[in-house]
Amino acid sequence: MENITIQSIGQIGVPVKDLDRAVEFYTEKLGLPLLFQAGNLAFFDCNGVRLLLSLPESEEFAKSSSVLYFKVNEVKATYEDFVGKGVHFIDEPHLVAKMGQTETWMAFFKDTEDNIHALMSEVQV
Repeated sequence: MENITIQSIGQIGVPVKDLDRAVEFYTEKLGLPLLFQAGNLAFFDCNGVRLLLSLPESEEFAKSSSVLYFKVNEVKATYEDFVGKGVHFIDEPHLVAKMGQTETWMAFFKDTEDNIHALMSEVQV
């Protein structure tokens, strides 16, 4: 029997209610490059991870998505930039955990489709 293992995440899907509005948010506000659109699907590149926005095929897939944690170098500076672009944050950058010499900082926000995501930064102290 072969040893079957997961290799990597090939794509992350996020359900949306209004594809055009969501595409504008992810390109204009978050700055993710749009790879292409096909019908009710939009594909983005997030540094090698493909992000799919889609209108749900059925009510079963219309639930909120998992939380996406977008890694950034400077969480406070990115937070300020995104606030200036009109991104709705539900909290300010804050320390979540300290592990040895590494601090993990996060700030949570909502996209236009009411999905919650976060900015995440790991800082050496």
